[in-house]
Amino acid sequence: MRPAQRFGVGAALVVLALDQATKLWLVRGFDLGHRGSVAITPFFDLVLALNTGISYGWFQNEGAVGQAILVGVKAVAVVVMAVWMARSQTMVATASLGLIIGGAIGNAIDRLIYGAVVDYALLHVQIGEKAFNWYVFNLGDVAIVAGVLGLLYDSFLVSKP
Repeated sequence: MRPAQRFGVGAALVVLALDQATKLWLVRGFDLGHRGSVAITPFFDLVLALNTGISYGWFQNEGAVGQAILVGVKAVAVVVMAVWMARSQTMVATASLGLIIGGAIGNAIDRLIYGAVVDYALLHVQIGEKAFNWYVFNLGDVAIVAGVLGLLYDSFLVSKP
């Protein structure tokens, strides 16, 4: 394995470990489900949201068959990205794929354990009488978005060897 691939695998493992440790602590240790919304800053709260769908709560499916299908799709995607990572020629792409893989595996583990993805971070802002909330997300989601942005950066701005 080349150094870039080792770095990508390391990134995936770090994201996976941090994602799962954060969720385990928030759900079991901190007991976020019973605490309700916990204000951290004027624009950031911790809330427990179990997402049975995919990104942004699309395709909600609480049944075991639907969850198994989503885990299966995620497994295929992880395999495809792992092959892509093994063939990657740049550190940026390899690290980005590692971030996506780690976040995807973390969210898949949630589906197996909880039957849904554990989301907990809520960004919001109050402007006058109107409140604006972002979607509730988790550390794995952040890694996936960062990985996609890294792949876009690599595709358009990184010179290839």
